[in-house]
Amino acid sequence: MLDFTLHATCGHARTGTLETAHGPIRTPVFMPVGTRATVKGMRPEIVRELGADIILGNTYHLMLQPGSELIAELGGLHTFMNWPHPILTDSGGFQVMSLSGLCKISEEEVVFQSHIDGSKHHLSPERAMQIQYELDSNITMVLDECTPYPATHEQARVSMQRSMRWAKRCRDSFQDRDGYGLFGIVQGSMYEDLRYTSIQNLTDIGFDGYAIGGLAVGEGQEVMFSVLDYTAPALPHDKPRYLMGVGKPSDILGAVQRGVDMFDCVIPTRSGRLARAYTHRGEVNIKNARHRRDPRPLDPDCSCHICKTYSRAYLHHLFKTGEILGPVYLSHHNIAYYQQLMQQIRDAITASALDGLATQLHEKWNGGDIPAL
Repeated sequence: MLDFTLHATCGHARTGTLETAHGPIRTPVFMPVGTRATVKGMRPEIVRELGADIILGNTYHLMLQPGSELIAELGGLHTFMNWPHPILTDSGGFQVMSLSGLCKISEEEVVFQSHIDGSKHHLSPERAMQIQYELDSNITMVLDECTPYPATHEQARVSMQRSMRWAKRCRDSFQDRDGYGLFGIVQGSMYEDLRYTSIQNLTDIGFDGYAIGGLAVGEGQEVMFSVLDYTAPALPHDKPRYLMGVGKPSDILGAVQRGVDMFDCVIPTRSGRLARAYTHRGEVNIKNARHRRDPRPLDPDCSCHICKTYSRAYLHHLFKTGEILGPVYLSHHNIAYYQQLMQQIRDAITASALDGLATQLHEKWNGGDIPAL
């Protein structure tokens, strides 16, 4: 069981605290992704110092390497990766259906081949709960079927209904403990009636929080926001709401304004590895030649160690020469920027000033990077 307390609202936006056995989570929250028990290129102590309350791990990858049984033997995921703070693990369904060489879905389970060595594996709702219990994750996600996009109404209906049956099996096999919880996942593709049916099914079962799945799959921001406009208000007011796999700063801001509390995405570290930085003035590609002689910081408005210490010219040099510190430093900055953004959002909700902050942020993002020297 997880305790969720709302502190303030601003329009549909909310700020609160989600209490877990490994500490509190301030919402709205962005969760850095630690797929294989590591946030790529980042020491866990630094991720914490940058403001992260919780990180995300991946059931699919961890069940294959090194195995949930081994992680349990070594004290659980918190001990294994030296992150004594809250952890959410997704169920692995998306990776099973997108990465594996062979994937056969039946009512009972998913049978798939490992993308690593081709070995065959079985993942049922009950097995997904067992793996996440062995990982000792504070927030466990139900196993759901990832509806393809685009999908017809009938395809989405059949897929959603199977996910609802699996959600009930997950709830029945989940081991309740204080400070640990299980989240259901709303499905239904882009169809309003199916989303409402999914929400009704999940609330009848009863979960500690509710995720909105099946978005950020190529539908575009406008469509995503339109789905959130009718989905988020229909979810229980007293439970956290989690938009899975989102996203860019403007996506997060817009979703918060529509009532979403939790987010995760690989963008900060993936973009960092690709020489792309998120700043108060939008995206920057540090490989561009304009940065070669620029002595200024990456983001003059950022308080992170990278922006206070290194020049654009040096960061450009690291990437042009293929030095490993380039991706590490930009990943550091991007995670710092995301955590600073979430703190700004929480403060603005508390002060009933989120719309004003949103206007300021969009003006800066749309204004472009600082002029070249």
